[in-house]
Amino acid sequence: MLSQMTKPSPWWTKHRHQDRRPFLMARARIKAALRTWFDTQGFIEVETSCLVPSPGNERHLHAFATERIGTDMARERMYLHTSPEFAMKKLLAAGEEKIFTFAPVFRNREQGALHSPEFTMLEWYRAGEPYETLWQDCAEILHIAASITGHTEWHFHSETSCDVTWPYDHLTLDQAFSKFAGIPLHETYGERGSDRDALARHAHAQGIKIAADDTWSDIFSRVLVEKIDPHLGRGRPEILCEYPAHEAALARRIPGRPSTSERFELFVSGVELANGFGELTDPSAQRLNLEGEMAERQRIYGERYPLDEDFLAALAHMPPASGCALGFDRLVMLATGATSVEQVIWTPLVNTGK
Repeated sequence: MLSQMTKPSPWWTKHRHQDRRPFLMARARIKAALRTWFDTQGFIEVETSCLVPSPGNERHLHAFATERIGTDMARERMYLHTSPEFAMKKLLAAGEEKIFTFAPVFRNREQGALHSPEFTMLEWYRAGEPYETLWQDCAEILHIAASITGHTEWHFHSETSCDVTWPYDHLTLDQAFSKFAGIPLHETYGERGSDRDALARHAHAQGIKIAADDTWSDIFSRVLVEKIDPHLGRGRPEILCEYPAHEAALARRIPGRPSTSERFELFVSGVELANGFGELTDPSAQRLNLEGEMAERQRIYGERYPLDEDFLAALAHMPPASGCALGFDRLVMLATGATSVEQVIWTPLVNTGK
């Protein structure tokens, strides 16, 4: 344990705040510029509730739980949301067409240079537009942030920088697995399901450690983290797209290709900045996907979160749409040259050391 003398000064001490202040002022300017851009594109800024009955249903996201006590002293389990996604889709069902938000979101078990338990998510939706439109939105956001800070070459703990003024490149998951891991991913999944043993053999041959109880998804995620993600967004921004459908519970299938989904991620200098979908609007299919995610969560962590029945009901009225979530703190960190998201958060969470 660090002694009192060697602990870092609190973020609110004047000298430490002055060190961080240039990053924080850049954050404010970037946010203002992005608000202006969204406004010129015809978007409406919305605000969503942080306190929800279901925090989201992704298997590996951990929520903060609390309790709502009514005036009659009745108690109800509630959560801080891990994303404003469900609420924003309800707004689309209500008739909104182009919306965005800077939402405070909360994720437990996350802390580090790229993670904070509380952070800001920039999320936006376009009704009636293909998900590839969001790729250009992401490029515009990078350009705006770079124009504010004057830094066009971004990097994170790497000698290889990413020039965000260059046109983005894109590659599919199949292409990425072949290029960076030497694995023919398309041979291990399809309309009839996934072949766990085939993927395990390929991954083992590439030096990936495989446990006996690892599922296809476990192995898939490990290959991504170890072999693929670090190489993406080197030199220029990069879009990773066309995910296996069972790795994109909230995304619709690509027409004519039922085993592949309209999901993409944006990478800059090996850092994942954004995650976007062509949105799934079939309530029955969505329920099955979310139940599957929670079954996996139960298997891995021994717990599950309730489904948002109000969200599933709203999907029946939601128009075709595309949406994207971007880590705003990560964007500011890369654009300013900061080395940790804590440097660009006005009041970062204090680690008590207890």
